[in-house]
Amino acid sequence: MGRKAGGLYINPKKFGGVVKPCMIEMTSFLNCLALNKQNDDKCTRQKELLITCTQAQKGKPKNAAKTINYHLHRLGRDKFN
Repeated sequence: MGRKAGGLYINPKKFGGVVKPCMIEMTSFLNCLALNKQNDDKCTRQKELLITCTQAQKGKPKNAAKTINYHLHRLGRDKFN
């Protein structure tokens, strides 16, 4: 069953399988910042782990069939042919 947020219907099953890369690293870095009163000098290890994770994700291509640009291009191509 879905939940309602105000007047908006949210289907939790749809967002359950979303891959969230670097979520663990981001959470640990934000927790470290919260514990150290926004002083990132004390969170160098978490910061480096987050940077390496995001740089590793940079080269991975997205699934083109799921992006809005793919669908807009497909619709525009059909319109002019």
